[in-house]
Amino acid sequence: MKHQVNERSADLIVEWMRSRGGVAIWDSIDLSNPGSVTAPLLDEDGQTKGRPGWKYAETPSRVITDMNEIEIETCKEVKRFHVATRVGAQGFKIQVTDGGTRRIEREVEKVGKGAFYEFDYGDYNNAVILVPTKTVPLKEWL
Repeated sequence: MKHQVNERSADLIVEWMRSRGGVAIWDSIDLSNPGSVTAPLLDEDGQTKGRPGWKYAETPSRVITDMNEIEIETCKEVKRFHVATRVGAQGFKIQVTDGGTRRIEREVEKVGKGAFYEFDYGDYNNAVILVPTKTVPLKEWL
């Protein structure tokens, strides 16, 4: 399966593929914050980089050195709206309120298959609903 990258990150991925030996995919081991992160395989001195933080596995789940294994996904913004936030229980995180979470889930479901959300942490805490429009190979995107 090809690794998909958002169009906003494409230039950085190209740079890492050309000058940092490729990319490494690191899976989170933090059960309260699952997911993965893409990072350069090598540091600026050409040495293998370690994990990007404490919450990631000891070794990457995947290493990609071939541009043919990466696809760029373009997305269209469908809706943007303010969501209420609160300080987390430990006082270290900002979290969306329960009502805000329900609204985000409802709006994503309305848009349908493939829709997802991101946050715009500018002056307003906006949830942004997006839908993929097309996926192209990295070499074609270049």
